[in-house]
Amino acid sequence: MAGRIPQQFIDELLARTDIVDLIDGFVPLKKAGKDFQACCPFHDEKTPSFTVSQPKQFYHCFGCGVKGTAISFLMEYNHLEFLEAIEELANKAGLPIPQEASLVKTDSNLSELYELLELVVRFYNRQLREHPQSKRAVDYLKDRGISGEIAKSFELGFAPPGWDNLIQELGSSEAAKQRLAKTGMVIKRDNGGFYDRFRDRIMFPIRDPRGRVIGFGGRVLDDDTPKYLNSPETPIYSKGRELYGLYQARHANKDLQRIYVVEGYMDVIALAQFGINNAVASLGTAATSEHLERLFRATPEVVFCFDGDNAGRKAAWRAMETTLPLIRDGRQAFFMFMPQGEDPDTFVRSQGRESFEDTNTYLALSDYLFDSLKQNTDLNTTQGQARMMEEVIPFIRQMPDGALRKLMVRDLANLVNSDSDYIESALGSGTSARRSPSRPVRRQQNSGSDNLIGRMISMLLYQPDLALRLDDYKVLEGVPVAGVDFLLELLQLIQSNRGISCAGILEHWRDTRYEACLKQLAASNNELFSVSTNLEAEFDDALARLLDKKSRQKLQQLATGKLSSLSEEDKATLRNYRKTEEKN
Repeated sequence: MAGRIPQQFIDELLARTDIVDLIDGFVPLKKAGKDFQACCPFHDEKTPSFTVSQPKQFYHCFGCGVKGTAISFLMEYNHLEFLEAIEELANKAGLPIPQEASLVKTDSNLSELYELLELVVRFYNRQLREHPQSKRAVDYLKDRGISGEIAKSFELGFAPPGWDNLIQELGSSEAAKQRLAKTGMVIKRDNGGFYDRFRDRIMFPIRDPRGRVIGFGGRVLDDDTPKYLNSPETPIYSKGRELYGLYQARHANKDLQRIYVVEGYMDVIALAQFGINNAVASLGTAATSEHLERLFRATPEVVFCFDGDNAGRKAAWRAMETTLPLIRDGRQAFFMFMPQGEDPDTFVRSQGRESFEDTNTYLALSDYLFDSLKQNTDLNTTQGQARMMEEVIPFIRQMPDGALRKLMVRDLANLVNSDSDYIESALGSGTSARRSPSRPVRRQQNSGSDNLIGRMISMLLYQPDLALRLDDYKVLEGVPVAGVDFLLELLQLIQSNRGISCAGILEHWRDTRYEACLKQLAASNNELFSVSTNLEAEFDDALARLLDKKSRQKLQQLATGKLSSLSEEDKATLRNYRKTEEKN
């Protein structure tokens, strides 16, 4: 989605948006030194730790760790998708979203697909009511306890037996068949022609958070396989991003305080039948980080519901690993396991809504992690305690800073009869926890070169126009230091977009592997630099040190080469280098 909005427009939109004015409209801000401050809107606190920087157009909470730009704030606070936040800011700024030729063409093509799938929904709905063989589908739904009202609210349909029912209805021309194939609803034969993907199945339309139909799931009515068949990946459908039932959950609940993540379509619908209208299902894949980010934008609490068998336990562990790096203050994750032989569908029918929603049966993510790792560990022995620390610390290390991480450190220290300072030391050092818990671990420092690159990036985020002090950023090409390639990209971005803010830089790398690191540097550089810091002199010095490393590498390469193959200029350079080395 972000890729379809020109970066130049995002830069202009951020330039016209004052993040202080924007956030002050939702959360009253007070001036605090050079920044603004308030109690964080994303977690409960009594002492303000939420700061907004006007020069950087960036917010950061020192309590829960949330941070970002004006776009990020709207996405988090109003539970919006990226494009929705862009549209809202553009309306506030009076900027029309650009309709470039490529953008119009893409949107036009996609709009055709959305409109076509709406027609497919109507076709399958009508087949469930009118087709001569639809009684089998209706009887199946009745046997599962699904009322006509719930079936209607989820727009359930019926794909009749046969190879070309949908093609006969909506594929009257070759172009129409090609469009159906692009949505994944029909499949092209190897020897020419097309056939319907879904046949003799109950159909579950999948809508995105904006309410557009993007795909389908289909369930067989007998013991045929596969039991469930999902739409393939298409230009408008990605199973790693979308969740079945999220659109309905958001519209059934004005204030979503909790969302249940279940495994299948029928679980979502069965829970809705019992008044639990806040369940979603992943679409034939394990929950991804994109799934979780989308859920946490809609609700502060996610509850994973899994079967109690081995497969369910493995799925829960994968969900825990995916969720852990995304957990911060204001976000909670829980696990609930169905009794043996039960799933959410059968459990809610036999035990009722009250039992399903009993929070006493939920296991917090931290408790689930500790309980799982304790099962095969004897904590009464020193070796068992060391093993427990070695296994838990890498998980805690993935978590953002905040109260939950500190509490998990405390709980681990109590569990292994150690102290929190040692755990914090081990977390910072990246070392294993095999050494004695009673001895603190010294933090390992980054190498000087890596530290230099990181500090330069921090300086550029703090004051982007420092990049203009360099006439040609390409002189840094070939500097033998890790991270210099990214520094070159950053310098190029700033020099090509004069006046770009810290927020603009962060948005440029949204949804990339650099995003989290850049946000962390932007959040911490207020502590690194003060008003008295001579950033220009420090930046120039850092550049000189990098260029010196490049020169030294070249000289060392010359020194190891054959003298006869060197130019006169290289020979003179090498002689001067050797004289300098002899003096030193």
